[in-house]
Amino acid sequence: MYFIIAIVALVFVVLTGIVISRLQGVLSSVKKPESADAVPEGNGWNGAMFIVILVAAAIGITWSYLHAREHFLPVASSVHGRRTDDLFWFSMGILTIPFAFVNFLIFFFAWKYQYKKGNKASFYPDNHKLELIWTIIPAIVMAMLVFTGWKAWSDITSDAPADAEVIEITGKQFNWIVRYGGVNDNKLGNYNYKLIDAQNEVGIDLSDENSFDDFLNPTEMHIPVNRPVLLKIRARDVLHSVFIPHMRVKMDAVPGMPTKFWFVPDKTTAQMRADLNDPNFKYEIACTEVCGQGHFSMKINLVVEDEASYKKWCAEQTTFLQTYPEYLAKVPDNLKAKAMKGLPAETTTPADTAKTASAGGGIGTSAALR
Repeated sequence: MYFIIAIVALVFVVLTGIVISRLQGVLSSVKKPESADAVPEGNGWNGAMFIVILVAAAIGITWSYLHAREHFLPVASSVHGRRTDDLFWFSMGILTIPFAFVNFLIFFFAWKYQYKKGNKASFYPDNHKLELIWTIIPAIVMAMLVFTGWKAWSDITSDAPADAEVIEITGKQFNWIVRYGGVNDNKLGNYNYKLIDAQNEVGIDLSDENSFDDFLNPTEMHIPVNRPVLLKIRARDVLHSVFIPHMRVKMDAVPGMPTKFWFVPDKTTAQMRADLNDPNFKYEIACTEVCGQGHFSMKINLVVEDEASYKKWCAEQTTFLQTYPEYLAKVPDNLKAKAMKGLPAETTTPADTAKTASAGGGIGTSAALR
C-alpha cells in the first residue's frame, strides 16, 4: 500500500515539473506573434494526458473496489436487510452506467477533437430530439429509483406485527440500557422521565402493573430468530443512534421523541459464526451519533438465538422489583399484592414493616422507613 502511495506521489511530482516547464514555455512565447492557424504549443501532449488520466482513473477505481470488497459487510442477517442491500446495488448499477459513459466521453472527446489545423467545429443552436432523449430517460430512471426506495422504506417503517417481541433500548452517555417486557405478558410498563434515579435509570413507572415483571440488561441484548422484533428507542440525554450493521438496522434515539424500528432476524449468532468461519463473531449494537467524549464506548453485544434458548434466558433474568425490592414503596396499595407475586417470600412491603414496628412500639423505625 505504501509502495503504491509512493508511486502516485512520484507521478504527481513529475507531472508538476512538466506543467511548470510547459508554463514557462507558454509565458516566454506570449509576446511572439502567432498566426491564426498555428497549433498551440503542447496541444498534443495535453490531449494525450486526457487519455492517460482516463485509463489511470479506470484502473484506480477498479482496484479500489476489488481491494475494499474484503471489508464489506457479509450478507444481511435480516429479511429487510437483504432487500435494502439489493436496492442499494441496483441503484449503484443504474448510476454507474451513465457515470462511466459520460466521463469516458468527456476525456475521449478532449483527445479526439483537440485542435488541429483545418478542423472546423459544427454548431447548431438546438436539437429537440436530443433534448427529449436526455430529459425523458433520466426522468424515468429517477422516478423508478425514487418509487422503489419509497416502497421499501414504507414497508420497513410500517407497523410491526401484533406478535412482535417488544424490546426497549435507551441511550445515555455512554451506554445502552435494554428493557424487556418480562415473561408473563411481554408488555413493557409505562415510563416517566421524572422517575429516573440512580437505580431506576429508565424511569420505570411502577403504578403500571405491566412494569412489575420488566427486567433490564445494560450489557447485551437477546432476541429470538425468525420472529419480528420491535425496538422502542429512546434517549435520556443527547442524540444517539441505534446501529446494528449486520441487520441493516439504524434509527436515531432522540430525547423527548421516542422512535421505533422492527425487523426479522433470520440468522442466529451460531449460524453467523459458522458462515464466517469465525468462532469469536458477535453481533453488535453501536451508536452512530457523536454523543460526547465517551461515544466510542457505546457498544453492546447482540445475541440472536432460537426461541427455546431465548425464553430460557428471559426466565433466568431478575426483574427490576426483584433487584430493588425497596421500590415496592412506589407501587399503589391496590397493586402491591400483585407486585409481590414474583418476589421472594421473605420480602415485605414498607407498610407491613411499619405495622410491625408500630405494634412493638418502634415508632422511630416506622418513621425511618417512611
